[in-house]
Amino acid sequence: MPDRSAILKRFELKEYPQPELLKLKYPIFLCHGYGAIGSVIKSGPLHDPCMKIREHGVVSIAPNIVPYARIETRAENWVKLIHAFCEDHGYEKVNVVTHSMGGLDMRCALSKMDVADRVESLTTIATPHHGSSLADLVLKAPELLTEKLSLVFDWFGDNVFPKTKSDALGSLEQLTCSYVTKVFNPEHPDVENVTYYSYSAAVGKGTKYSINPVLKFQNIQIFEKEGDNDAFVSTESAKWGTHLETVPLSHLAQMHLQMNKESKKIYDQFWINVIKRLAENGH
Repeated sequence: MPDRSAILKRFELKEYPQPELLKLKYPIFLCHGYGAIGSVIKSGPLHDPCMKIREHGVVSIAPNIVPYARIETRAENWVKLIHAFCEDHGYEKVNVVTHSMGGLDMRCALSKMDVADRVESLTTIATPHHGSSLADLVLKAPELLTEKLSLVFDWFGDNVFPKTKSDALGSLEQLTCSYVTKVFNPEHPDVENVTYYSYSAAVGKGTKYSINPVLKFQNIQIFEKEGDNDAFVSTESAKWGTHLETVPLSHLAQMHLQMNKESKKIYDQFWINVIKRLAENGH
């Protein structure tokens, strides 16, 4: 005879079934990185993380800019959008959370452009603060191939974001280890009154976490040059300011792409942790 009380217990209503409410001093402004993969199948590369943050009662926005352009051009785009967002909605500042190249864009914006007064904190996720050997690997391909790929990416970028001219090859050159460490970093020091946080990520080779077979080759190539990585950026390259955590998610899974059961749970908790840590630190 089944225990009826145990069965009915499963249907007992929770008093608060909705996601946990979290509160920040300032809203979150999300900046995406290089490329437009996420834009093909959803409203933007960081649309899903933005919706995850909103689930917890935090004001957030994830606008789109030119997917393939030099850091300075992308930085100008972000600055314009941050000022517009604050002015349109009456916010004094924002907490900027960036993914990949978006972190370099915002470091450039903070260091060289008039936006530091609008930024409370900068959190970078898998940003190549010391470059990516993947960029070096791609640029070592035969010149004819890189030129053809550049034309395709520029054509695609110009069509998905026609407001700004794309420059796929020029922006890729700015992601190389040599450029970021020898040119970008010395020219873009951190600014005062903005707190810098970073997250790195690692899956596949050197870890116990699986990786999509499509990303396996580049994951191994980066591992041989730089060690643990998320198939695009190494853990060491992603560290900047106060490093908070190494997350077991691939570069694409961080944006809610190429998910499986294992990565879905990690993804959900990761983005909740991003909010909680900002709240705990008074941002």
